[in-house]
Amino acid sequence: MSLLSEILGRSLRLPAPQTRDVEVLRDLPATMDDGVVLLADRYVPAGAAGHEPPTVLVRTPYGRRGFFGVVYGRLLAERGFQVVVQSVRGTFGSGGRFAPFDERADGLATLRWLRGQPWCEGPVGMIGSSYMGLVQWAVAAEAGDELGALAPSITASQFHGQAFPGGSLALDTALSWTFIIAAQERRLFPLRLMFGLSRRLPKILDELPLGELDALVAGESLPFYREWFERTAPDEPYWRLRDYSPDVGRVTAPVQLIGGWYDIFLPWMIEDHVALRRAGHETQLIIGPWAHTSPGVLATSTRQGLAWLRAHLLDDRRLLRDAPVQLFVGGEGAWRSLETWPPPEARTLRLHLQPGGGLAADPPPPDGEPDHYRYDPAHPTPAIGGPVLLARQPVTDNRPLEAREDVIVFTSAPLADDLEAIGPVSAEIHFRSSLENTDVFVRICDVLPEGVSLNVCDALLRLSPGSPGAGPDGVRAVALDLWPTAHRFRAGHRIRVQVSSGAHPRYARNPGTGEAPATARTLVAAEQEVFHDAAHPSAVMLSVMPKDAQPAGDPPAAEAAEADAAAAAVSAVSGDPPTPRTAEDAAAAVSAVAVAGDPLDAELRDDARFEHRLLLREIAIVLFVAAVVVARSIAGFG
Repeated sequence: MSLLSEILGRSLRLPAPQTRDVEVLRDLPATMDDGVVLLADRYVPAGAAGHEPPTVLVRTPYGRRGFFGVVYGRLLAERGFQVVVQSVRGTFGSGGRFAPFDERADGLATLRWLRGQPWCEGPVGMIGSSYMGLVQWAVAAEAGDELGALAPSITASQFHGQAFPGGSLALDTALSWTFIIAAQERRLFPLRLMFGLSRRLPKILDELPLGELDALVAGESLPFYREWFERTAPDEPYWRLRDYSPDVGRVTAPVQLIGGWYDIFLPWMIEDHVALRRAGHETQLIIGPWAHTSPGVLATSTRQGLAWLRAHLLDDRRLLRDAPVQLFVGGEGAWRSLETWPPPEARTLRLHLQPGGGLAADPPPPDGEPDHYRYDPAHPTPAIGGPVLLARQPVTDNRPLEAREDVIVFTSAPLADDLEAIGPVSAEIHFRSSLENTDVFVRICDVLPEGVSLNVCDALLRLSPGSPGAGPDGVRAVALDLWPTAHRFRAGHRIRVQVSSGAHPRYARNPGTGEAPATARTLVAAEQEVFHDAAHPSAVMLSVMPKDAQPAGDPPAAEAAEADAAAAAVSAVSGDPPTPRTAEDAAAAVSAVAVAGDPLDAELRDDARFEHRLLLREIAIVLFVAAVVVARSIAGFG
């Protein structure tokens, strides 16, 4: 057992290792259908010869050694599996050219290679997050009974939705990932990621044209980045080849899906879960208070993924949670177990935008005048909080954003009772613009009694000529599907809706000209109007649980954590640094950390506590050791 595996095993609260002796067989060659050779490392627990343990396959573009080699290779091998970690095509010594998300052919060839090895017995399991989860979807339907269990996390079966959410490029995420792919095999990559990206990216995100930004962020032109701009529509052959969602219903292996309410893949991951349930296949859905790179999601996905693999490959269900759906409810600060998503007992609550900035269930008056704002892409409305690849603060105080002249807000009266929203969220905004090409961004916030406005969920939709069509008065009914949510708005809180036309650089700003995004340089300002009258009843729709389905009472500790979150948010706005205790507790509250009174087992309840306490107590050691391992692996080509 290495020092890093010891630290990570304890930090992730994994079950005790069955062995501390793991043999690593490096650079095993697997020949693909076109003759290209991919390299893999095999992690074998001591004493496995003659009674081979189940095989788990991990396919990754991020290097088969280093951090993920420890997390998925060594940690799982110490706990009863043999693990094969393979570098995908064109990365870390594997042959060919890296073609992002086109992983079906190589994945199936790798499974055939595995089945031909004398040490691979029985169905194969797969585990991994993000790209390492997408490669599971790439083979899941075609592999059939060859796969015994899948545990993809913070991922989905298709990538286009995340790359172009609402029709706009996810610019911050796209450039961050482009930098990682371009720089990860260079020396001192951890330092480049921590310091180089944070220094260079903010300036580059404001540059134009978008199609040339890969050269600025990566130091070279990258074919895959340019290909995204050449083929932006989801029905392009490029994206259809990489879209595995039509086959989800044919997947027969049990699938565990783990994600976060602020993860970039959330809506499409939930669609995968619904498709599996509709087809009658075994699946489990776990959604916590996490963004894509939150340490808490690493803890949960590793621990619960291990339990899932043990249940289906070793017939050992002792560590497995039985509930098909396990959700963290923000605002309440607790986990909830459900039988299905969305909960059938939820009912739609329509909250109408009102004249004067109000928000209520009552229909708007017949003669309400529209609100007006000016959107200038040369000075775009900024993104504050929300899902991005390297989210630093996914939930934050939105008051600085709401004070801008290019953001309109509509706020309810203080709630008399708790209101719990679990399920899909949507909006219908009656909107008129001076330009045919523009964007509509809608966000829902939870406003605390002291005024702090914390974002809950949102979405953006890019409008183009005729989509959606306008009425005789030029008004367009814009329908948006916001991020799904599970959130409890407490009594005394208010619900707030923001309407604007951008969230840059999370979404690439709309230049307003209709030019191709890759080459557009000209920026044109738009005059925008939001209507809210009887003929144009703009509204947001929440899936609200009946009162008898909501738990009674709030844990006192959650109230204290929320107060600390408010203090931390205020301090962030004022520029005053919070005290260490405030910072730690606020991190718990902003992530909506579960506390006393949680209906789910304490092991899951503490995942978000792990997120900030690991950061404070152990992350320095983990990062140092990981940096050393990664640097060594890069020096030896992964």
